Amino acid sequence: MDSQEWKVIPAPLMTKWADEVDSETPLPEYPRPQMVRDPWLNLNGLWEYAVSSKKITSMPTPQGKILVPFPLESALSGVSRQLYPKEFLWYRRSFQIPKDWKKKRIILHFGAVDWEATVFVNGKEVGMHRGGYTPFSLDISSFVDYDSPNVLQVKVYDPSEKGRQPTGKQWLKPALVFYTTISGIWQTVWLEAVSDTYIHHFHMTPQIDTEQVLVKVWANPESKGSEMGANNPKSHVKITISDKNQVSNIISTVETQLETEILIDIPSPHLWSPEDPYLYDISFALIVDNKVVDNVDSYFAMRKFSLEPDSKGQARFHLNGSPFFMIGPLDQGYWPDGLYTAPTDKALRYDLEITKKCGYNMVRKHIKVEPARWYHHCDTMGLIVWQDMPNGGGKSFFLHNAILNALHFNPPDDRRYWFTGLGKQSIRDIFRQELAEMIDMLYNVPSIAIWVPFNEAWGQFDTVSITEWIKSRGGSRLIDSASGWYDKKCGNFRSIHDYMDKFTIKVPPTSTSRGIVLSECGGYTYPVEHHRWDPKKKFGYKKFKSEKDMADAYTNLMEQIVAPAISQGLSGVVYTQITDVEIEYNGIMTYDRKILKFKPEFLAKMHRKLISQVDPHHNPTK
Repeated sequence: MDSQEWKVIPAPLMTKWADEVDSETPLPEYPRPQMVRDPWLNLNGLWEYAVSSKKITSMPTPQGKILVPFPLESALSGVSRQLYPKEFLWYRRSFQIPKDWKKKRIILHFGAVDWEATVFVNGKEVGMHRGGYTPFSLDISSFVDYDSPNVLQVKVYDPSEKGRQPTGKQWLKPALVFYTTISGIWQTVWLEAVSDTYIHHFHMTPQIDTEQVLVKVWANPESKGSEMGANNPKSHVKITISDKNQVSNIISTVETQLETEILIDIPSPHLWSPEDPYLYDISFALIVDNKVVDNVDSYFAMRKFSLEPDSKGQARFHLNGSPFFMIGPLDQGYWPDGLYTAPTDKALRYDLEITKKCGYNMVRKHIKVEPARWYHHCDTMGLIVWQDMPNGGGKSFFLHNAILNALHFNPPDDRRYWFTGLGKQSIRDIFRQELAEMIDMLYNVPSIAIWVPFNEAWGQFDTVSITEWIKSRGGSRLIDSASGWYDKKCGNFRSIHDYMDKFTIKVPPTSTSRGIVLSECGGYTYPVEHHRWDPKKKFGYKKFKSEKDMADAYTNLMEQIVAPAISQGLSGVVYTQITDVEIEYNGIMTYDRKILKFKPEFLAKMHRKLISQVDPHHNPTK
């Protein structure tokens, strides 16, 4: 495709990385760092696109080129156009299967497409996926031509908040704390060549108390009916674990059957922590009839997140068996030029580098699921993650709940579902399905410590039963069942939002079974001239006229409100937020990431002091 037909449509703000975007190979990095195999083929780049009414049943004449994987509404897509609920978005491109893939299965992967994606290869429908935040894959082997070019088409339907499915912070008419919607492909698209029987997924669950890791491996479901597949008694998996600090490097090699749990010893494990984010390498070789048919490389960490009583009897967050205080920013993952999609992997990593530089040890991924590489960066850099599930339910119900919360009313959420915008069983089922896909996608990520299914009541339903379900599926994590507003006395934390700087913990300790977290606070607002999304609009909580005034307020928040609460059992605090987002000017950085409103060393010194109140091994002067 001719790259001259595409150009960036400037947004009100742009990041410095926009100029580094390569229209031939945008985001070229391997997209799945915890499940790496060769060979693969990146399909990012320029695709043809068209927008039509929903009455159109096949792709119309292309209207131009769009740069995948940037969403339609973004500047970097080269289109910057809103998709409306009564429209379809169509994509098309051609691809050639490499010659040495001829005897392989061809798997087509999508990192994420918002919201409903129907996929066609050479004019035939090969599959459909609903869910805007999670990956999906299709075996297209029987649809491709191995000797000539193939045509890939994707039809996208995205009703945004009108559909009441999980949409996060997207509104068709952005306002307040809600932002520009995104539609279509927004993560990497890629092809992979595999054997008839291949490793489909695996679970790795660290158990530091017994110095072991629990592993289970699954093959592709299609192979189970084949004599050469997963049911073959001669098929098994060879697992090799490596420790780069050991002289011999390889510390364990074991063999096990598919779909069988095995405990593997990790003697004297090197534990993962924010100050020492140590990772073990692990590889899987699938063997069928004495022949290796698939190889996958991955990694895991030996770490433990738990809630245990402190010396006063208050339940407190523990990391690896020791009390640990978490402090970090809210991170919504929005970009002025790419919206949901960072311009480059370097940009994706930058926000986390600033988070670490400011002395934070965790990050709350707010109402969004990121590409797998984002979590990989958290794993390798040492940032604990609180992972939100994107909420749904629609716009009006969020506003209703805001009023009820202000009146201190906490309605039941296990009936009268219409009240939260989830009256249809199908909408509730969609939420549960997308939640399951998110947890499955992120099961092996070492840095995720806490699942957050609901935020501030919008789209909240069946909190108790969903919390119990997450416990059974979510691996070695804790649960913040309802972040802010409607606490249903379940999950591991009483989770409080306070933007009025009035937070306190009552004495004696409030709970021996649930911890306490200040899961949103601050939101200090300071718009920086020439770095504003819309000079005529602004939203924030407490507003300041200078960086000094804001720094003084931050000092007061941490020293006068957070510090005393730590001694009473506070387990963590989340400051709103790492960057400005559109008209919300309460970031530590401006939306374009060009201005830091706080000196990192100022924040780091303050945060180290807070962390050292709980962790006696933390050096506050480091």
